[in-house]
Amino acid sequence: MNGADTAWIITATALVLFMSLPGLALFYGGLVRARNVLSVFMHVYAIACLMSVLWLAFGYSIAFGPGEPGVWGGLGKSFLMGVDADSLSGTLPEVLFFAFQMTFAVITPALIVGAYVERIGFGFVLLFSSLWMLLCYAPVVHWIWGGGFLADGGIFGETGVIDFAGGIVVHETAAIAALMIAVFLGPRRNRTTPPHSPGFVMIGAAMLWVGWFGFNGGSALAADGSAAMAITVTHLSAATASLTWALWEKIKYGKASLVGLVTGTIAGLASITPAAGVAGPIEALVIGAVAGILCQEAVNLVRNKLKIDDTLDVFAVHGVGGIFGTIMIAIFGHGSFVAQFGALVIVGVFTVVVSFVLIKLVALVTPLRVDAETETNGLDLSVHGERAYDITS
Repeated sequence: MNGADTAWIITATALVLFMSLPGLALFYGGLVRARNVLSVFMHVYAIACLMSVLWLAFGYSIAFGPGEPGVWGGLGKSFLMGVDADSLSGTLPEVLFFAFQMTFAVITPALIVGAYVERIGFGFVLLFSSLWMLLCYAPVVHWIWGGGFLADGGIFGETGVIDFAGGIVVHETAAIAALMIAVFLGPRRNRTTPPHSPGFVMIGAAMLWVGWFGFNGGSALAADGSAAMAITVTHLSAATASLTWALWEKIKYGKASLVGLVTGTIAGLASITPAAGVAGPIEALVIGAVAGILCQEAVNLVRNKLKIDDTLDVFAVHGVGGIFGTIMIAIFGHGSFVAQFGALVIVGVFTVVVSFVLIKLVALVTPLRVDAETETNGLDLSVHGERAYDITS
C-alpha cells in the first residue's frame, strides 16, 4: 500500500460523490420548473443511496470480480466477500478502490435523470436505474476497466480502447439510455417554461467542475504526475468550452446566457474525460474549444430537428461530448482509430439493446409516466407531498 496514493484516492472519492450530491442535483434542479425541483433532488439522492447498496451487493463483483475472462466479473466478490482492510488493489486498499468506483456507479445512472425530469414515475426511476446499473453499466466497466475484451490484450490487440475516466463507460452509456427513455416517454406537456433558478444551475455546475478533479484526477489511481496532468487538462477544457459556448450563443442569438456558459463547462468536462490521461494542455484547449460549439449544435439537433424532449440535454452534452473526446484520442495519435471507434460502436449497440429491453420490462411493472394531472400540478406535491418553496410561511 502507498500512503500518498491512498490519501489522494480517499479525497477523490469524496469529490466524485460531491459531483452527484449536491452538484448534479442542483445543476439539474435549477433547470426545471419550481414545482418539480424537489423531485429532481429526490431522484438523484435516491439513486445515490440505492446504487451504493447494489454496488456492494453485485455491481462491484460484476465489474471487477475474477469471473468469466473478458466478459464479466461474476459474483465471486458479491458483498465484498474475501475483501478486508488489508486486501490490496494495486497500491490501494481494495475497499477504497471499491468505494471510488462506487461513486462512478452512483453518478452514471444519475446523469440519466436529466432526460426524464418533470414527467416520469418515481418507481420506474428506481427500478430501471437499479437494473440498468447492474446489467448495462457494470458489464461495460468490466470490458474496459476490469481487464475485459475491450481492454489491452483484448479484441483490439495489445493496446485496447483508451477511456481514461469514462467517455464511453459513463457518458456514452448514460446518454444513450437517456435518449431512449426520452423517446419512450414523449415530450413534456409544457416545454416552454424557462429554468426556475439559473443560480442553482451555476452553483451545481461549479460543484461539478470541482468534483471532476476527483473524477478525472482520481482515475490515475495514484498521487503522481498523471493525476496532476489530468486535473490540469480537465480544468483547461472546461474553461475553454465555457467560453466558446457563450461566444457561439452570442453570435447566434445576440446574448450569452449564464445557463449557456455553465452548460459549456459540462460539455468541456465530458469531452476531456476519456482523454484526460493522455492529452496535454494544448490538446485540452482544442478539445474544449470544439466541444463548446459541437455540443451546442447537438442540443439544437436533438431538440429542434429530431423533436426529442431530452429535457436537460443529456445526450447532446454528455453523450456527444464523451464520444467526441474518445475519438479525439485517436486523432491526436494517442490511440487506435479501430479501437476507439470499435469500442464506441460495441458499447453503443449493447446499451441500446439492454436499455430497450429494460424500459419495456420495467414499464410492465410500474408506470413509465405520471398522469396528466400529476404532471400539470408538478411532481413535488403530487408524488412526494412537499413544496420546494412556500412563500406564505
